[in-house]
Amino acid sequence: MKITTRGRYAVMAMVSLAASSRGNPVPIQTIAKRESIPEPYLQQLFLRLRKRNIVKSVRGPGGGFILARDPSGITVGEIIRTAEGKPARVGCRKSGRACGRIDRCRTQGMWDALEVRIEEFLDSMSVQDLFEERRETREEVGV
Repeated sequence: MKITTRGRYAVMAMVSLAASSRGNPVPIQTIAKRESIPEPYLQQLFLRLRKRNIVKSVRGPGGGFILARDPSGITVGEIIRTAEGKPARVGCRKSGRACGRIDRCRTQGMWDALEVRIEEFLDSMSVQDLFEERRETREEVGV
């Protein structure tokens, strides 16, 4: 499974938003600067996230973005699938790749099972989980 920069940046931005929002809109410039993500790139990601009701935009002075739902209900898998535009695939059958050996491939079942486990793992973690993990790590190192 390959998760691109788009997926990684989306997860980073969502954790940053959860950490700094506290119910108030956060300007996209703030998130871009904090996470070292180019602002135009982040704007594209947030457009996708807004369309999927993961974030909401607030216009006007003091505007920015807020989480559209509770961070415990937003999974890493949902963020990555939204950012990437499609689920990342490992197995040949589901990816659409045709190698000509699919009917006799002895490893296909293993790839299919791996794909399911990756999706389950990503869907088992929420933005809240990552936010709390980040906070605990920072407290441990005294930041």
